[in-house]
Amino acid sequence: MRRILVITTVFFIIAGLVAGGSSITIKGSDTLVRLGQRWAEEYMKNNKGVVIQVSGGGSGTGIAALLNGTTDICQASRDMKEKEYKLAAQKGIDVYRISVALDGIAVFLHEDNPVDELSFSQLKGMFTGAITNWNEVGGPDHRIILYGRENNSGTYAFFKKKVLNKEDYSDYTQTLPGTAAVVNAVSKDKYGIGYGGIAWAKGVKFAAVRKDNNSQAVMPSLETVSNGTYPISRELYWFFNGAPKGEIKKLVNWALSAEGQKIAEEIDYVPLPKELALKNEVK
Repeated sequence: MRRILVITTVFFIIAGLVAGGSSITIKGSDTLVRLGQRWAEEYMKNNKGVVIQVSGGGSGTGIAALLNGTTDICQASRDMKEKEYKLAAQKGIDVYRISVALDGIAVFLHEDNPVDELSFSQLKGMFTGAITNWNEVGGPDHRIILYGRENNSGTYAFFKKKVLNKEDYSDYTQTLPGTAAVVNAVSKDKYGIGYGGIAWAKGVKFAAVRKDNNSQAVMPSLETVSNGTYPISRELYWFFNGAPKGEIKKLVNWALSAEGQKIAEEIDYVPLPKELALKNEVK
């Protein structure tokens, strides 16, 4: 599987815009920024006069920008929280959400780590501080070094809810500003462990994950995320203020098309099932 590591926050501005062209801003999830970047590149090639600016910063940052009216499209790797939906309503924002791709949150280990699989209970113990030595999960006698995301990250929030059962992360978790940084840290730390979107893996190995002791451990992949057998799978979202119209609607439906979803797969994201992509098209 081809992996490409890029800078987490990206701005794309095309030169030589045709007068009167459209401008679209996309902001939010660092997990999604590579996909937003690639879609922007391809769309602008075939739609001269359209400029698309893509930046990261985290799902929380994108949602805040949508609520403040400073972005056209919010990219998020989690759903909005109830309090965010309420705030949007108070501001007169009609939140419109679509799924644009699927993702598995992989557990990253150093390539020399002998541990091959971990359960939800083991991961919860490790990231909450109840399990502190690798020998407690079949590894070497050494302290576990934890790497995670910042609290404005949708990946941080999803992992906390899904795996930690909403318990707090250990104070010893080193928080980093993007999955690329987590991967880089684990790749250099024989005793490190981290988590993040599968599209970002480079120089690390995945741990197979099992939901409980009676479940089979499953590796994250396009197939296992698509069929739901990988237990830390999720949808990735675009949010708008109202149903998209004009050029934004055109961009959305292109991203959901077979061409757009193929681009997602080419850079290691998991494309939507065809029926879900069709369901999300803006009519």
